[in-house]
Amino acid sequence: MVTEVTGLTVPVDRQAFVERRKTAARIFHAALIFNAALTIFWLIVLISGRRPFFFQEYRITREGLGQIFGGVVFFYVIWGFIWFGIKTALLTYVVGLSKEERRQVFSSRMNAPFDVESLLQRYSERRIRIVDMIGRRGRFITLAATGFFYLYASIAADPTPDFATKFLSNNLFEAVVTSWIFLGFYYLDGTLAAAFYGPQSRVMDGVLARANCLLITTLWTVFKFVMVPIGASLATLYSRDEFAVIFALIWGSYIVNDTLAEVGGSILGKQRIRVRGLGDVNRKSIAGVVSGFTGALAFCVWIVLRHGLPAPWIGLAIAIAISTTALELFSPRGTDDFTMATGNALICLVFGTVLR
Repeated sequence: MVTEVTGLTVPVDRQAFVERRKTAARIFHAALIFNAALTIFWLIVLISGRRPFFFQEYRITREGLGQIFGGVVFFYVIWGFIWFGIKTALLTYVVGLSKEERRQVFSSRMNAPFDVESLLQRYSERRIRIVDMIGRRGRFITLAATGFFYLYASIAADPTPDFATKFLSNNLFEAVVTSWIFLGFYYLDGTLAAAFYGPQSRVMDGVLARANCLLITTLWTVFKFVMVPIGASLATLYSRDEFAVIFALIWGSYIVNDTLAEVGGSILGKQRIRVRGLGDVNRKSIAGVVSGFTGALAFCVWIVLRHGLPAPWIGLAIAIAISTTALELFSPRGTDDFTMATGNALICLVFGTVLR
């Protein structure tokens, strides 16, 4: 079947588009229900004044509102526009997409058919994957790496019991606000929506690109709940001198593995390993798996040796590297951020329990 889409004649599998559109709607509705329930929960806590175990900071202050507003403006608007511009330039001059094709790429892709296969027939798949990778990793890794090393140094200098959750914003109100923003822009086209979703929305994910992003965002909020009790338990199992190491093994290995797997797979690998998940094209490569494992292993072993810890900790480092690699590979796409971070934390929990 051939369909005319805003001036472009592209082959479209209409039934496939309809099914993917339904999947995107299911992800949206699930996230909407979850965030609505979270909002109601937050309001009940705010009105009642009770403070449950999860998320102790519920007071809305002028300073807190300013921090949330500033974070949204910088990370999602200013930083988003910067990487939106970079990705636009790369799609233009590296891949060769036309203005109309770029408009479709940065649209919601859910209001009209978006056919990845037709793009791959006209342009280099490797170049598209590399541009997707640069947009995603450029947007997130620069800030994530900076935040990680700052917190790692802070924990090493002044260990506190909340070390395992420092990489999370322990603020339910911020999570609610951010989720509503992503939900609000989900179906919208235009420049502002492109700044929020564009850099991290893969071309290769087709119609389900924003569904993938929304799933990641929603699971990140879920992880805030999961990590609070795990983090509290970790603080009772390890000495203060070991807090920075555990923090690095949980968060650093996840960042390194996830980044290098995508970088290595995009640049070096042939995408032959079929995986499950949200996206029109779901494939990974051996080169990506090897890159992620090698980087995670080197990082984890280095952290352990740097702190002069005994041989059993080398075993923990190896276990973490294997776990993150396996979870990155086998978790359905869109869920691996949640599974890798959770898996790392649970392995450290078991290791600490055995040591005691």
